[in-house]
Amino acid sequence: MGFIDERYLLDTETAHRLYRTIADLPVVDPHNHIDLAEVVGNDRWNDIWEVEGATDHYVWQLMRKRGVPEEKITGDAENREKWDALAAVFPDFAGNPTYEWVHLDLKRRFGIETPISADTADEIWEETARQLAEPRMRPQQVLRDMNVEVLCSSDDPTSRLTYHERAEDEVEGVEIRPTWRPDRAMKIERDEWSTFVSELDDVTENPVDDFAGFLDALEETHDYFVGHGCVACDIGMGTEPASKSVSRERAEAVYEKARRGRNPSTAEVRDFKAFLLDFIGELNNEAGWVTQLHIGAVRDYRESVSEELGPNAGGDVSTQNLDLVGGLDHFLDAFDGEMDIVLYVLDPTHYPSATVVTRAYPNVSIGPAWWFNDSPFGMANQLERVAAVDLLANSAGMVSDSRKIVSYGSRFEMFRRTLATVVGEMVERGQIPFENARRLVEHVAYDRPKELYGL
Repeated sequence: MGFIDERYLLDTETAHRLYRTIADLPVVDPHNHIDLAEVVGNDRWNDIWEVEGATDHYVWQLMRKRGVPEEKITGDAENREKWDALAAVFPDFAGNPTYEWVHLDLKRRFGIETPISADTADEIWEETARQLAEPRMRPQQVLRDMNVEVLCSSDDPTSRLTYHERAEDEVEGVEIRPTWRPDRAMKIERDEWSTFVSELDDVTENPVDDFAGFLDALEETHDYFVGHGCVACDIGMGTEPASKSVSRERAEAVYEKARRGRNPSTAEVRDFKAFLLDFIGELNNEAGWVTQLHIGAVRDYRESVSEELGPNAGGDVSTQNLDLVGGLDHFLDAFDGEMDIVLYVLDPTHYPSATVVTRAYPNVSIGPAWWFNDSPFGMANQLERVAAVDLLANSAGMVSDSRKIVSYGSRFEMFRRTLATVVGEMVERGQIPFENARRLVEHVAYDRPKELYGL
């Protein structure tokens, strides 16, 4: 088998046959971090670093691991210097999915099959620069070339969705939906919570001086997103899923305390989040949205990175230390049989609990292998677990979860190849007939996310 050849990740002829049935299906991406201004502006990229490294904290972390100074990662060095630094250490990335994603990007988007190294840095820099000057390499055309049918961005409730409105008129061939992400509204323990409340006050007609006004303002933004085609809410639940019954009076007292500039206690923070989770769930249920719960991320763990570079710079980790089952029961029971809920868990040790929970509730689905788990190894393990305990046909499919446009195609290709191998192995072992397997991979790769999110 050659490097990223046609049999890449496909262990058997059966897997190869299954992959051929799904390879060219359109991409439906219900969760990503696209810069929609970049898409609507449709300006050309200047160089390969801008395409592959400028926004990718996966790349940044691995460069740091190989001793590249921060100046040549997120600092003031010229893009050419950053590319040369990346190319010099890129062979050491072998075995990590980033190594495969970037090479897939080069092969699929630029037709470049040369492995990245210090010796090939000049050649790849110059050839990609030549191609990036062509109209076909503008963001909108790249999305169409990757056969992206639908993508859902991640958006703060205070966003006025200006670029979504422009995208309706200026972006052809790709359906772009917003996703309502109220994380800042819930993080009452953070200093930036007060900033969020002020911004909420600015963009809504409901004054937020009291708790009732705060809830009404949140609902106003929710309605605004409904009017812009939103189909999902995304909630980062961190390491303490806060799911329990909390009175409005209790949550109101915590709100008023925080508005007076006093720090709420750990118990008060947990209660406020629990109340708000139920409130948001009611809004989502009424709107017919999917509620996506992202569980288990320890944010800003590496203090130096977070202090110097801010969020999303590679300073986050996962943890085993959370009660997934006890932390979700109230919320899942409150919406049992009603709105669709998707669980994303960050630490792979939580998949056993997550899959038995999703098996128990027909309206709850397991989300794709997320973040540290979206490698061929992580995806295969997760798919096998879901198939053995819950139903693979009821999984949520795949999302890119990406900040860079060119990686959408490579991430979905990696997933589809892994899916074909996992299901193909079941055929090889005599567990399911080929025709059933073919229908299953087509369903998971395309039909299921469209059905689940109503796209």
